[in-house]
Amino acid sequence: MTSTMKIALLTSDMPFLKAFAKALLEHYPNIQIFEEKREISASFETRHEIDDFRDKYEIDTYFDGTEPRFADLAPTHTFRDVNSEECVKAIKEFEPDALIAFGTGVIREELLKIKPDRFVTLHGADPEQYRGLDTHLWAIYHGDFDGLMASLLRAHVIPDQGGVVMKMPIPIKAGMKFFELRKAYCDICISMVLSALNMLESFDQFISQPQRYIGRHYSFMPAVLKDRCIQKFYSHVLTIKK
Repeated sequence: MTSTMKIALLTSDMPFLKAFAKALLEHYPNIQIFEEKREISASFETRHEIDDFRDKYEIDTYFDGTEPRFADLAPTHTFRDVNSEECVKAIKEFEPDALIAFGTGVIREELLKIKPDRFVTLHGADPEQYRGLDTHLWAIYHGDFDGLMASLLRAHVIPDQGGVVMKMPIPIKAGMKFFELRKAYCDICISMVLSALNMLESFDQFISQPQRYIGRHYSFMPAVLKDRCIQKFYSHVLTIKK
């Protein structure tokens, strides 16, 4: 059964984010996508060959080898920054019932004010432990496999500090490949958001709990450290029984 709820999806151009949009559209066809094209980069090399395997795996498994454009999925508006005056104006004109940010930069106040109680963001960790970027990689780097989580948070002007709507562990299975991790994370995010939107329709709010702790903030992981993460991941996978 589909819903008439109008949803503004704020996101960026990555295969798994297109898969997320496609999955939501099956239940909520009245979605408009607000794509952010702002590029952020580090002063050191972050790209690793495993990233190419991951992208190809996601395109093959989600889209049978042919990656779509966002515009192939839903009405799409592209901006350098979702906080820009032009983007905020376009979202207001759409008059969404809810806003979801997944894969964008910081959410500023003017954007947040559109629907402050109906605006959620997705985060790749428990924010009370890990904040910032590459949080799955940093959890693995520290050997913290319980820290491989997905969180749905209320949007907040301070990144990753909004109230927690839901948290779910990312399942790590026997024989799993490192490049499959982000797809497993995306699948959990799809499940959480569908549950949260049902909550919103049932109770007219995203029910959340305030965070008790402020997790450590991380930046990009250098490419030279990713080999260590890959080794630790496979050592952990070997301990999992089938």
